[in-house]
Amino acid sequence: MTASTTTTTTTLDEQELPRWSVADVHESLDARSFTDAFEGATADVDRLVALFDSRDVRAIEPRPVSADDGATADEVISALNATIESLHVIRAVVYATVSTDSRDSHAQSLLSEIGVLDAKVTPLSARLADWVHSLGVDELAEVSPVVNDHVGPLRRLDQRAAHQMAEAEEALFAELTTTGASAWGRMQRDVTSQLSTDVSFPDGRVEHLPLTAVRGLATHGDPAVREAAYRAELAAWPTIATPVAAAMNAIKGEANTVNRRRNWASPLDASLFANSVGRATFDAMQSAVVASLPDFRRWMRTKAGLHGHLDGLPWWDLVAPLPHAAGEVSWEQGLDVVRQGFASYHPTLAALVDRALDERWIDASPRDGKTGGAFCMPFVDDRSLVLLNWSGSLESAQTTAHELGHAYHNTTLAGRTPLQRQLPMALAETASIFCETLVVEAGLAHLEGPDRLALLDIDLQGANQIVVDIHSRWLFETEVFARRQRRTLSANELDELMNEAQAEAYGDGLDRSTAHPHMWLLKPHYYGSHFYNWPYTYGLLFGLGLYSKFQEDADRFRRGYDDLLSRAGMDTAEQLGDAFGLDVTDEGFWTSSLDVLRARIDDYTRLAAEL
Repeated sequence: MTASTTTTTTTLDEQELPRWSVADVHESLDARSFTDAFEGATADVDRLVALFDSRDVRAIEPRPVSADDGATADEVISALNATIESLHVIRAVVYATVSTDSRDSHAQSLLSEIGVLDAKVTPLSARLADWVHSLGVDELAEVSPVVNDHVGPLRRLDQRAAHQMAEAEEALFAELTTTGASAWGRMQRDVTSQLSTDVSFPDGRVEHLPLTAVRGLATHGDPAVREAAYRAELAAWPTIATPVAAAMNAIKGEANTVNRRRNWASPLDASLFANSVGRATFDAMQSAVVASLPDFRRWMRTKAGLHGHLDGLPWWDLVAPLPHAAGEVSWEQGLDVVRQGFASYHPTLAALVDRALDERWIDASPRDGKTGGAFCMPFVDDRSLVLLNWSGSLESAQTTAHELGHAYHNTTLAGRTPLQRQLPMALAETASIFCETLVVEAGLAHLEGPDRLALLDIDLQGANQIVVDIHSRWLFETEVFARRQRRTLSANELDELMNEAQAEAYGDGLDRSTAHPHMWLLKPHYYGSHFYNWPYTYGLLFGLGLYSKFQEDADRFRRGYDDLLSRAGMDTAEQLGDAFGLDVTDEGFWTSSLDVLRARIDDYTRLAAEL
């Protein structure tokens, strides 16, 4: 494929790929319906604060529970759920614009106003945690049917009470967040989404492209185009390194301070609690991951050989299609791949693809001002909004399967209340990884030779990202948290830490002369208070474990799967594993999931040797 073809395709994608619409809920951000909803949500927040004050829902002296306490619990939890829901809908409508056009100043200002409302609601959860802790979840459940329906989330709040500051401090922190970590995180997203750069194509053309489009060239069929995009990217990121480094320092510094005041021994402990994952489970997973790194390096070296490299895989070929692989995948071809994989589970899942298209859930084209990467955001009822940056590759098709997996998960959560469906990151990846696995396995079931090798390549490069690259992110973020305890870190120091983390994780699988020291700038996963990256690894390996259960008894699995997904915001990781007979505290479970990937690596190396 020539560079000129890529340019034409990018233009067509902007015209023809689907864009989402929220117009059936609110026609625009200036519509009367949206204005009324915003005013209503603002009033709901004020009433909720007044309700908590009038019912004295806060830390109190422990005492026996009364019928009045049950009535109070019913009223405040129901009101909290209703307020969270109304805020969620207006936030989703606004973010649908901000994430696809960060230059829209009206939408940005509305998002800021919503942040102020969030800052009023957030301390109420802390107050509810203190109140529940004072009276006891089980005791309240005896006199409150609403508490009885929310035992899981309320137990989490009960445990959280030991890791909260005083009420006034929690309220002050929530208010300051709008000018602190939240504001810094928004700045990182805005600055990176608006970055563009010149790409010098092999045929002599120079094009000025948004970074989302430049990064999409990583899957181009021409290695010279991939390298040109990589070189352009490395030149672009340092131009915004200083403000983004300031964002990193501000967010991690704030997190260290607040974690210390909330009595967390480490940022990891806070992250594990936020994800409903026990330390024994995490340690078992990490041990298995480290043991698997040599296998992934073996895969990278094999792939490097197929591309004619002798010293490991260059960064620009990490997600490259194989030299013999088919050319660009059209949008319709990609959707067909997803449909076929989903149909192997159940027709209902396959039908979700067309429903998402018909109801305009998807925004697929990369363009200036649009957030990079991909995500799925719950919207209203059982609907979602799915953001993609389609690059015309099988890898893009896998990403589409992943995000539609999240959308399926959201359909199972539609009957739950907002408190019941607040998913920990690690458990939120369950359905998305399972759906990706369905697509891969459906392809492997009938492919042989070069076509099989090409699909394995797509699958393993994704697994490599989630196991190896995310391990590098874990190493990087751990060191950032530690050093930020003492001082701020410069952009150059962050580059050095990223280089060191990549060297430790990738080893000799990567051509070290082509490492990517600026990965910390572009990944939004770093710009939050907790470790955000490791839950993806958890989701991948837990999803593979679930798939093995599906293979053992498909009918039995289907009977319990939707309920398991719907409980992801109510149960711990260990409880969800137990529901399917999986002991996630056992390193052997994680090793068995990684063995699935090892077997694919073995298959890959065998097929590569036959070419």
